[in-house]
Amino acid sequence: MCNETCANFISRWKLWIRPLFIATYALAALVFVPLFLVKSLEDGFNRHDQEVLIGGIFVGVAIPISLWEIIQHVIHYNQPKLQKHIIRILWMVPIYAGNAWLGLTYPKASVYVDSVRECYEAYVIYNFMKFLLNYLNNEMDLEANLELKPQVKHFFPLCCLPDWEMGREFVHICKHGILQYTVIRPLTTVISFICKVFDVYGDGQFKGNVAFPYLITVNNISQFIAMYCLVMFYKASLAELQPMKPLPKFLCIKAVVFFSFFQGVVIAFLVYTGAISSSEPDADGLSLSTRLQDFLICIEMCLAAIAHHYSFSFQPYVRPGTRQQSCCSAFLAMWDISDVHRDIQEHIGIVRSSISRRIRGRSMYSIPRGTDEFSNLVSPRGGQSVPASFYQSEYDDFVVNYGTVTSSQPVQIHNTDPGPKPI
Repeated sequence: MCNETCANFISRWKLWIRPLFIATYALAALVFVPLFLVKSLEDGFNRHDQEVLIGGIFVGVAIPISLWEIIQHVIHYNQPKLQKHIIRILWMVPIYAGNAWLGLTYPKASVYVDSVRECYEAYVIYNFMKFLLNYLNNEMDLEANLELKPQVKHFFPLCCLPDWEMGREFVHICKHGILQYTVIRPLTTVISFICKVFDVYGDGQFKGNVAFPYLITVNNISQFIAMYCLVMFYKASLAELQPMKPLPKFLCIKAVVFFSFFQGVVIAFLVYTGAISSSEPDADGLSLSTRLQDFLICIEMCLAAIAHHYSFSFQPYVRPGTRQQSCCSAFLAMWDISDVHRDIQEHIGIVRSSISRRIRGRSMYSIPRGTDEFSNLVSPRGGQSVPASFYQSEYDDFVVNYGTVTSSQPVQIHNTDPGPKPI
């Protein structure tokens, strides 16, 4: 009888999870805030303690809002192809806020915690791209729809670039223009971490003998390309995206990811030039710029959590009376990053193939359709019939499909070069 009562109580967890969540958080606040105040008063409650307290208040408001929205999406997990990416985007606020507060509290550990935030920036951009693509592909044949649209022109000052042909080429360029940031950002983060270990990074120093200005330049260029591709894709698909109110979502992503990055660069430059200085005699430029950035992010994440609550709300996915997916499977699906692995593998293969073709002077070829994320990147020819979605150039020795590669279907390349033709 007791086991049945417990099982029934657990099965109705959706009814008591909200009051439990609120009570637990309130209890934690009532315990840790007084302890922190007592410790700060013992130390004299200096400026660092004040920054930690104020930043902690904003973080304490931001994290529950985001976690509650995540829980609601997990409960009403009715559209996995869309909500999986929304949940990943919503995790941005807790990760950014917690990361910034830890860096503010423990400045010496900021080198390690900042690396997590920098890598998650690229992950958020990737998931936003997948969210848009999945939404549009659920409603229509995206490539065919774009082929019927008027040509989208480049923005100033890039209006001199050749137009991206509407349809397959346009989707391909936008997708891989965003994917390159997903690859480059973690790579530069690893390089910067190694440079910090060997004391050659020079954080906040715009000098030629340190790595900081070079890595900042690479990140700026990569981020600009990703942002430009997002804007171009938004411009081309604005009418189709209107039902899901895309503008607030675009502003949330760009404000959090891109603005926070450029904000850090501007702060580092102002501190380096002396435009911003500290009255504390033992504060160097590095600690000052890092503290300012972390403190501002703590405040900004509170605003971002409120914006995400309205922009990525769970309400459109509530389906009363429908059989919902179990919350456990929804939670596990949220952490399944096999789609990221497939798309990055595809992107690296495309870049490698493009470089190889340019080195060998091969002619350009048309870009086939391959929006299905479970299709192969490379398909063997070898006397077999080639599906319509594949393209074979008369100069190519393999067949390319711009889908992605599943782990169960290995990439195979069959050489079909017949050798030199007889004279």
